[in-house]
Amino acid sequence: MAQCVQSVQELIPDSFVPCVAALCSDEAERLTRLNHLSFAELLKPFSRLTSEVHMRDPNNQLHIIKNLKIAVSNIITQPPQPGAIRKLLNDVVSGSQPAEGLVANVITAGDYDLNISATTPWFESYRETFLQSMPASDHEFLNHYLACMLVASSSEAEPVEQFSKLSQEQHRIQHNSDYSYPKWFIPNTLKYYVLLHDVSAGDEQRAESIYEEMKQKYGTQGCYLLKINSRTSNRASDEQIPDPWSQYLQKNSIQNQESYEDGPCTITSNKNSDSNLLSLDGLDNEVKDGLPNNFRAHPLQLDSSSDASNSIDGPDHVKSASSLHETKKANTGIIHGACLTLTDHDRIRQFIQEFTFRGLLPHIEKTIRQLNDQLISRKGLSRSLFSATKKWFSGSKVPEKSINELKNTSGLLYPPEAPELQIRKMADLCFLVQHYDLAYSCYHTAKKDFLNDQAMLYAAGALEMAAVSAFLQPGAPRPYPAHYMDTAIQTYRDICKNMVLAERCVLLSAEILKSQSKYSEAAALLIRLTSEDSDLRSALLLEQAAHCFINMKSPMVRKYAFHMILAGHRFSKAGQKKHALRCYCQAMQVYKGKGWSLAEDHINFTIGRQSYTLRQLDNAVSAFRHILINESKQSAAQQGAFLREYLYVYKNVSQLSPDGPLPQLPLPYINSSATRVFFGHDRRPADGEKQAATHVSLDQEYDSESSQQWRELEEQVVAVVNRGVVPSNFYPTQYCLNSYSDNSRFPLAVVEEPITVEVAFRNPLKVPLLLTDLSLLWKFQPKDTSGKDNEEVKELVTGEPKMIGTEVISEFLINSEESKVARLKLFPHHIGELHILGVVYNLGTIQGCMTVDGIGSLPGCHTGKHSLSMSVRGRQDLEIQGPRLNNTKEEKTSIKYGPDRRLDPIITEEMPLLEIFFIHFPTGLLCGEIRKAYVEFVNVSKSPLTGLKVVSKRPEFFTFGGNTAVLTPLSPSASENCSAYKTVATDSTAVCTALISSASSVDFGIGIGSQPEVIPVPLPDTVLLPGASVQLPMWLRGPDEEGVHEINFLFYYESVKKQPKIRHRILRHTAVICTSRSLNVRATVCRSNSLEDEEGRGGNMLVFVDVENTNTSEAGVKEFHIVQVSSSSKHWKFQKSVNLSENKDAKLASREKGKFCFKAIRCKEKEVATQSSEKYTFADIIFGNEQIISSASPCADFFYRSLSSELKKPQAQPSVHTEKQSLEDAVRLIQKCSEVDLNIVVLWKAYVVEDSKQLILEGQHHVILRTIGKEAFSCPQKQEPPEMELLKFFRPENTTVPLRPSVEQLSNLIKTSLHYPESFNHPFHQKSLCLVPVTLLLSNCSKADVDVIVDLRHKTTSPEALEIHGSFTWLGQTQYKLQLKSQEIHSLQLKACFVHTGVYNLGTPRVFAKLSDQVTVFETSQQNSMPALIIINNV
Repeated sequence: MAQCVQSVQELIPDSFVPCVAALCSDEAERLTRLNHLSFAELLKPFSRLTSEVHMRDPNNQLHIIKNLKIAVSNIITQPPQPGAIRKLLNDVVSGSQPAEGLVANVITAGDYDLNISATTPWFESYRETFLQSMPASDHEFLNHYLACMLVASSSEAEPVEQFSKLSQEQHRIQHNSDYSYPKWFIPNTLKYYVLLHDVSAGDEQRAESIYEEMKQKYGTQGCYLLKINSRTSNRASDEQIPDPWSQYLQKNSIQNQESYEDGPCTITSNKNSDSNLLSLDGLDNEVKDGLPNNFRAHPLQLDSSSDASNSIDGPDHVKSASSLHETKKANTGIIHGACLTLTDHDRIRQFIQEFTFRGLLPHIEKTIRQLNDQLISRKGLSRSLFSATKKWFSGSKVPEKSINELKNTSGLLYPPEAPELQIRKMADLCFLVQHYDLAYSCYHTAKKDFLNDQAMLYAAGALEMAAVSAFLQPGAPRPYPAHYMDTAIQTYRDICKNMVLAERCVLLSAEILKSQSKYSEAAALLIRLTSEDSDLRSALLLEQAAHCFINMKSPMVRKYAFHMILAGHRFSKAGQKKHALRCYCQAMQVYKGKGWSLAEDHINFTIGRQSYTLRQLDNAVSAFRHILINESKQSAAQQGAFLREYLYVYKNVSQLSPDGPLPQLPLPYINSSATRVFFGHDRRPADGEKQAATHVSLDQEYDSESSQQWRELEEQVVAVVNRGVVPSNFYPTQYCLNSYSDNSRFPLAVVEEPITVEVAFRNPLKVPLLLTDLSLLWKFQPKDTSGKDNEEVKELVTGEPKMIGTEVISEFLINSEESKVARLKLFPHHIGELHILGVVYNLGTIQGCMTVDGIGSLPGCHTGKHSLSMSVRGRQDLEIQGPRLNNTKEEKTSIKYGPDRRLDPIITEEMPLLEIFFIHFPTGLLCGEIRKAYVEFVNVSKSPLTGLKVVSKRPEFFTFGGNTAVLTPLSPSASENCSAYKTVATDSTAVCTALISSASSVDFGIGIGSQPEVIPVPLPDTVLLPGASVQLPMWLRGPDEEGVHEINFLFYYESVKKQPKIRHRILRHTAVICTSRSLNVRATVCRSNSLEDEEGRGGNMLVFVDVENTNTSEAGVKEFHIVQVSSSSKHWKFQKSVNLSENKDAKLASREKGKFCFKAIRCKEKEVATQSSEKYTFADIIFGNEQIISSASPCADFFYRSLSSELKKPQAQPSVHTEKQSLEDAVRLIQKCSEVDLNIVVLWKAYVVEDSKQLILEGQHHVILRTIGKEAFSCPQKQEPPEMELLKFFRPENTTVPLRPSVEQLSNLIKTSLHYPESFNHPFHQKSLCLVPVTLLLSNCSKADVDVIVDLRHKTTSPEALEIHGSFTWLGQTQYKLQLKSQEIHSLQLKACFVHTGVYNLGTPRVFAKLSDQVTVFETSQQNSMPALIIINNV
């Protein structure tokens, strides 16, 4: 239980005090009424004695009474009605609320820190009022009247006669059988005569003389002169006198309206509330004649006019007319005791002392003696004999029967003079004067007698008081007999069906147990008495039980919370809304945040409802908000009910302050960090063959890799524009801001271009949410063109504003547990700073079959696509936390976040806006296929644009043509065949020889030091005016690898008028091309064996080209025609085709392979360009009937773009180490011998059948030949993954790789050629040795002097070779040492000697060579891959 102001040792004596009746004449009542008090009320604050009192017990022992208090009350002849008592208790509890500034106790139990109110004043008020308002009953005498004060005024005509009348009246009320109420202790009631004298108005001498007369008649002990009203009421305001009455009168005032100052509250369900249990008992309200008006009816008597169905909120008609009038006055701030001075207060206090000392206590003492004597004499005669006989026959002790065995004899009534009742009377008297020893023994005796007689009501009363007496005995000779109380409670409740008495037992026993720290027993006792018959009592007892659980040695927190919830529920049923709310709030502390979500929901829902009923609307909204924002585990129907209740409450809150700021709504959830902001117009959809550039849109997922690629492309083009340097203030353009982008700077938006904000909503509930009139909330600070700021803040947009246009989504439905994004647009019409604050919308649900409890559909509903049940207008802010800072030491050690400014764009001046459309843009190509498309550039802004460039990582994929291409008209034959190439018709006779043309790579944007990825777009006049559009041709070539290719284009453009904030703009496009296999071209180049060409110059080459059709006919390709093979080189050119087969037609069906051989010669000196001129010679060998000019667009464009990757490779830098210098130079020279820079372009046509139509596709493949004898491919070869090897852990001895040329490079240093007859006839029968002359030609391929050693001693060692080729011998000198100058050709005349006929291989000489200025000698391998065979015949 909660702490109480009084200890139990003070509480019980204060609850059971001697009762004194007061009977006043009308004149005496009038005198006290001047102070707005009745006589009984006048005495109330002074009814406790200030000093100890002494009396003697029957054994003549002196007994001390401390703090004695007496209760004086007016005589009421009607018993109080139970309904009226309930009404009074209800009012007392509702009138007592926790104080505003009360500091709560903080109790720490485990991981709970609970704020709990230490005291419960409402319970104490209830208990005090309950104990005071208990009606007197026949089985106990504690609240029967012991004495009666007869009060008359000194101003009456015949005061003594008036006293006689009052005395007779008292006698009639006590002894006439018509009056069963009030109850009197003994027939011989003490009468005490009080003469009231009004000091300010009365005659003091007369009063004294009347008092003398009274003393003569009634004795000095039996009368008193009380002087009051020492000042007149009109002087009352001059001097402030304390008002000790107010606290007593407030407490017992029935008309406590102040607890309902909030106006009537709606009780949702009135069925069980206590107020409806008030019913008229049918007691007539008529009063017997002759009775003074002041005791006609009990103050707890319900008026006959009162309506039984009145709820507790209605006005009460409870008090009698006179007291009702007085109470109303009292409550309107009337001062009590206005005519009394402090001296009068002392006089009243003195009067109570005198009355108690001289009248009441002697009377009680005398009565106790009389009762004691009676009992001794009666007991001696009848009882002792009876009990002795019983003991004799039945043994020493009679076993007490248990309650359940006893018959229900609660109806047994003793006559008033029964000896058993005299014991009880004496016990009660002793108890009232705090003589607990004697009281206990009397109660104990009476209990036995009552149990023997099975008078259960009497027995229970005796047991109850015996237990209390035992507890209160000084020195505590015996322990508190709790089982007595338990038996008494059970008897009252189950046998006597008297819950009021049972409740009194529980209240007393629980206090006693609590004082002994037996909280568990006290709680069990309190819980036992909760029942359905009284919600108020059950609520209070459950609350006290909860306090018991929390006050235990180890607090039981969850039990506390559970019983608080039960108490709150019962308070609610009793109509005590404030107390119900308080209980739920206290319990909430325990359940909060512990994962008990359903319990939390229930508590919050109840708190919300109770707060709403009490018009605490903010609390109600807060509680309902909690139910909705926590991840609810409730069913959909329950969630729907919660939501509707919340909306209803919110609606009422917003109606109270319609002009106030918009409230923050809890639903739906907004994932602020997922907010994306997009600057610019939405992408246009594809229109027929026109396809808009993909650019950036909110539909694209963020990809960090592609984002980085775009950034690099933009940096690349900006560097080119700024002469190769990226400016320090460069910042990549961001059109879409999200949680991955860099949002540390204020983003730039362009005026008149929309800003789209994508807000991520999530509905956590199982019921759909309907948002209506959804729009963005913003603040805008316009900038003047002069640069001055003028603050203009628009919170809510009404109509179409001049500054910022706001898009409104009329309906936005989010289904149950759905995440959905809303895209909201703003249209800036003015430059300045924009701050997007949040979203504003009406939150509602879709009208279901259910309505909020009896509320039905409400005003404010709208009719749209969905039927809306109810909605409230509110807002939610978008607050985005920036990234965590982690750079400095301070930032690493603390948690700091950077800014996120994606919602704070700066609106800048107009900029040009480019839109790009691709026309006839293919999605599928063959590898190497050339296709012509068109690109349309449209300026959709009001500003001209210039400096248009495109940058791509794959420049080899597309071209706008060379510098001359736009001006060159297409040849007629090409346009007839819809060819992308520039062609010239040729004569069929000149097929095998090459047609020569030349072009410079600079014309095609490829040169040393240039950026081939950045390509200027050839706009006419380099400017695109507002609203203008231009179409340009664009040639595409399918990438060499098959598969899907994503090719990124970044178009860069600037405004003609330079802007300070935005230097340039970009437009992105991603083309997705799917390529399928076409041809695979392989080529090798080798030195021709013929050392001289027709013109007598050395250095002929043979080029072998293998073309394989690798197409698998998926694309419907029937066959490929090789229409032309062209060479392109600075130093070499094709001379003619060496046709290996007679078949001239170069057709390749699926999986077929064709082989071509071409003779290449060096260009003439005048054709050979210097390194810097970048001039390439093109030679075309045609297999068809028209020449494709390979040096024109687009053939040359793609050729140069394929070369550009080679050109970009860094040139080898000369080394600075001198000791290695010569060796490296030598290696370089040797390497150069085997190098060749010959490039081949294979042009083809493919015949495709598609939809029964034949299409001709065309394309080209490039092979770049770098090294003699090394095979080169048109498409990159797939690398075979190396086999797994064991890891070896060792330290390499020498990390430097020795500089040695490879074998292939060495073999090309010296070129050898043997000249001899193919067959030789020799008559062996005439001459046994056959000598054949052989010429060995040595050609120096390098540009340096070379020392050559020719060794003829070489013998073939392999047995296989000996089997095939016979053995022969060289005659003459076996080793020659020569020096060959740069590119010199030298011939050696040799002789070979044969002894048999046969076939011989003459290629056995070993040739060694070294550069003249080098030490190292390298052996050159035989150039001829074929053996040099000679046939020797015998003739």
